[in-house]
Amino acid sequence: MGNETQTLISEAQRFYARLAINNTRDWWQENRATYDARLKPGALALLDDLTAPLSELVDAPIKPKLFRPHRDVRFSKDKTPYNTHLHMMWQIQSDSPQNPVFFFGIGTDYVSAGAGLMGFEKPMLTNWREMLDLDTKRMLGVFDGLEENGFAFREPALKRVPPPYDKDHPAARFLRMKGIVGSRAVPRDASLLSIFKSLWPLNALLISIAEA
Repeated sequence: MGNETQTLISEAQRFYARLAINNTRDWWQENRATYDARLKPGALALLDDLTAPLSELVDAPIKPKLFRPHRDVRFSKDKTPYNTHLHMMWQIQSDSPQNPVFFFGIGTDYVSAGAGLMGFEKPMLTNWREMLDLDTKRMLGVFDGLEENGFAFREPALKRVPPPYDKDHPAARFLRMKGIVGSRAVPRDASLLSIFKSLWPLNALLISIAEA
């Protein structure tokens, strides 16, 4: 990663470590100049820097997004008002019914990058399961390749393999998923673009499934 990204990571982790201890509106108002003058511009610059290379990689437009600092507390027992992380994503803009994303996150104790779809809409979920059953070897090859490169997948949402698929199906773990995200920690000397290139087979697979 470049010096600008390293600076962003260092400044964000210091800021969010302090915010985690003082997660109040008063503290935010007293310290938001750091976010407005340093963190937000740095994140927007990173989003902009990677948009064109990612568009070239996937051969489609890319829509960047910086997640807002305020938490949505309407349905949460945790009423602390601000996120203690800086998250951003690049969404592929294809003709698919659902478009996967690349994402980058900085927290108080992590720096991670990943890709995928958090949740499948019903048509996508149906296609996902059918393709896992019909094209098991190819799909497991993509997933195995990512895991061999240090990426981890989130735990499946379901405890059991959904019918009509057998509980001993070779892709049982993935049939239990209702979305898939692969991610890994980002070393200091890593290229974020290179990590996203390694993740591209997952997003390419998701686009093909969505269009099936």
